[in-house]
Amino acid sequence: MLKVGLTGGIGAGKSTVASRLAEHGAVVIDADV
Repeated sequence: MLKVGLTGGIGAGKSTVASRLAEHGAVVIDADV
């Protein structure tokens, strides 16, 4: 199983990338509090 951590500053596009990954079947766990 491939695990990927997605990090970056404010406005870097993390949510956009996470959405695209989810569209392709990835399980996305958003820990933004």
